[in-house]
Amino acid sequence: QVQLVESGGGLVQAGGSLRLSCVVSGRTFSQYNMGWFRQAPGKERQFVAGISVDGGDSSYGEAVKGRFTISRDNAKNTVYLQMDSLKLEDTAVYYCALPRSSGGYVWTQTRQYLHWGQGTQVTVSS
Repeated sequence: QVQLVESGGGLVQAGGSLRLSCVVSGRTFSQYNMGWFRQAPGKERQFVAGISVDGGDSSYGEAVKGRFTISRDNAKNTVYLQMDSLKLEDTAVYYCALPRSSGGYVWTQTRQYLHWGQGTQVTVSS
């Protein structure tokens, strides 16, 4: 049984930082690229960041480039999302996701992911 459990969300002022974590179980974590997505009320789920199996390759959505950093610790089965210079428009529920198959590319489409966490709320205030 695959489980993804996010943590680290909360309320932060604009310009501040948060670090999200996602612990994965039920799969050989080190064999899978990983992704972070977010969904704001009334909007579609949006790609935020993705990382390759060894952390050597990463990809970011345009809205977060230069402000967010994705990383992973394969020994801890954990993927992280460091979010700096937060803006009001970053307010959303953030989800980590595990793709349908191991290896491959750093996928950016929701349809390429099969397993999702329950989400963690990030609220940025002015």
